[in-house]
Amino acid sequence: MNKTYIPRDIYWKKISPFVGQDIIKVIVGQRRVGKSYFLFQIMDEIKKTNKNANCIYINKESEEFSHINTGKDLLAFIAKKVSRRYKNCIFIDEIQEIDGFEKALRHLAAHGGYDIYCTGSNAHMLSSEIATGLAGRYVAITMHSLSFSEFLIFHQLKKGEDALFKYIRYGGLPYLVNLELVDEVVYDYLKNIYNTILLKDVVARFGVRNINFLERLVVYLADTVGSLVSAKKISDFLKSQNIRISPNIVLNYLSYLSAAYFISPVKRSDITGKRVFEINEKYYFSDLGLRHALIGYRQVDIGKIIENLVYNHLQFLGYTIMVGKSGTKEIDFICEKAGEKLYIQVAYVLPDQKTRASEFGNLLEIKNNYPKLVVSLDAMAGGNYQGIKHVHLLDFLT
Repeated sequence: MNKTYIPRDIYWKKISPFVGQDIIKVIVGQRRVGKSYFLFQIMDEIKKTNKNANCIYINKESEEFSHINTGKDLLAFIAKKVSRRYKNCIFIDEIQEIDGFEKALRHLAAHGGYDIYCTGSNAHMLSSEIATGLAGRYVAITMHSLSFSEFLIFHQLKKGEDALFKYIRYGGLPYLVNLELVDEVVYDYLKNIYNTILLKDVVARFGVRNINFLERLVVYLADTVGSLVSAKKISDFLKSQNIRISPNIVLNYLSYLSAAYFISPVKRSDITGKRVFEINEKYYFSDLGLRHALIGYRQVDIGKIIENLVYNHLQFLGYTIMVGKSGTKEIDFICEKAGEKLYIQVAYVLPDQKTRASEFGNLLEIKNNYPKLVVSLDAMAGGNYQGIKHVHLLDFLT
């Protein structure tokens, strides 16, 4: 496609085992996290081993493909482009913009012989459209904003606190590499991305009518990052402001924002993992720059900003994450991957013995041998406290 990009190697490692297979590769994630450019990377990798591969590319955000509106349109377009001689590789960007796309994909999968890749900016298509029509015939890979290590590569920065605070302040959307990293430039760009996500992936997708409430809900979530949130609590708060919104509507709107990968809900679990609590979730922003573009970057929020950052990195690493509860005490994150667990407490700094005893004490109460970490920005972070590691945020993120 003659596009210049910086490779996202961690995602290539995830998708490469399925390249060339008759299984549909679905790349999902929030808008502008780099899904389109990852498709170009996949094309280039395919061409390295099969220079004659016939790559059919469709981008539903481009006017060039505006005539493809239905599954039938999609099949008709592909039929004109297929090669009878070489391997056909199909790439469809923002496939959720095509009505009935799942039937077209099912048709292609049933006939076999196609190497299919598509991207989408809405989780709903995985839970309904694709899952219903293509059970067992697809694999989904979630892309995120840049990790801190990727941020350093993209912006050609050295690991250090200066780079870390740029990352904390502006987030990890890949296009920022083309902008000067100053508030007035970055936040103007990010506000436009926020509006696109809200209007295209939430309002238009789900037929949201109360846009004013939706925007107020997002600001509320930005203010309460890292705090336990319930639909009833939000509904009661609104009633105190003479705004009547039922808890069910609040839940619906939260699910729409989650489906657009704009926020991530995290449930609570007891420490043993045997009981999951159905109320009072936490919500984290998929990209902190978007959060700051809405309400500003505030130093007073640094504790919950760091907590959000740690959560995002754990997601990037592929952990399943829950908030831990042990009696009246809370563990910030219970993380699980491949049958192994990891427990994490997050703090801005640990200025005194009382704070250290509190943060480490919650972890000391967990009576198993899985790793336990406290992550903070303390200059002297390192070593351990009664066997629990104390890790600087810089080291944790890299």
